[in-house]
Amino acid sequence: SLRNKCTWTSLVPFCSRALLDVEVPSEHHYRLWGNAYCAPPDDAHFGVKTIGWWGMTETITQGIVGSPQLENREMSLGRPSPAYEIKVVDDDGRKTVPGNTGNLLIKGVRGLSMFVEYQGNPEATASSIDENGYFVTGDKITVNEDGCLTFSDRDKDMLKVGGENVAASEVERVIMGVPLAREVAVVSKPDKMLDEVPVAFVLVDGGVANAPPDYADQVLTACQEQLADFKVPREVRLVDEFPRSTIEKIAKNELRAGLEKE
Repeated sequence: SLRNKCTWTSLVPFCSRALLDVEVPSEHHYRLWGNAYCAPPDDAHFGVKTIGWWGMTETITQGIVGSPQLENREMSLGRPSPAYEIKVVDDDGRKTVPGNTGNLLIKGVRGLSMFVEYQGNPEATASSIDENGYFVTGDKITVNEDGCLTFSDRDKDMLKVGGENVAASEVERVIMGVPLAREVAVVSKPDKMLDEVPVAFVLVDGGVANAPPDYADQVLTACQEQLADFKVPREVRLVDEFPRSTIEKIAKNELRAGLEKE
C-alpha cells in the first residue's frame, strides 16, 4: 500500500482489527476506508476517515452508505443510497419512527441494482419479495433522528429475554467502548425463568493476562450505565481467541452450543 500510494480501500472489520497489531506508518496516503460502520474509534489510531455501508449479494452494491465529505454518525451505516428505496417497518408492516428498530426492506431495479432471482429456487425468490416489490433482508435497523441508520442485528441474533427483544449488536457496541476490548460476541444462554439471557465473550487486547483483575466488572458497569437492565449480560467471559468461520467471522453457533451444554 505504501509502495503504490493507495488512497482508498474497502475493508471488513477483521482487517482493521488485525491492523491494530501493526505499527501505523508515520506517513501514508490513505484518505478514506469503507467498512461496516461510519467513524469507528479506530479512525483516530489509523488517521483515516472510515465510511460505513451496508449491502448484500442480492443488492449488487451498497444500499446504505456514509458520506465521504460530511460528518457521519459514529458507528452508523450511513444514509439510504439514492439508487435504492429503503423502508424500515415493524412486524405488522407499519413504518418505524425515529428511535425505534424495525425490519429493513429494500427496492431497486431487478437485474440492475437488485438480483433477479435465486437460481433454480423460485419459492425462495417469491418468499423474499413482498407484495410491493421490496426485498426482505432479514436485518434489523434502528432509525435515528438525523436520518442515519444503525445496524441492529440479523433476526437470528436477536435474543428474547423474558419476552423482551435484545439485539446482541447493541450490547456489543457498548462493550467495544471499554478499553482493551478488541472483539466482542454476545450470545444467548438458556435460562429457566427468562428462556434465555445474554452472555458476553470479550477478546482482550494483548490477551486475558493483560486484563486487570476487575476487567469483567468494568464491562458490566459500562453495560449497566448504558443499557436497560434486561439487556445487561448475566456473565462476562474473557477469551484469548474465538472460534471462527471460514471467512473469519466469529462462530457464534459454537459459543451458543457450549453454553447449552453447561
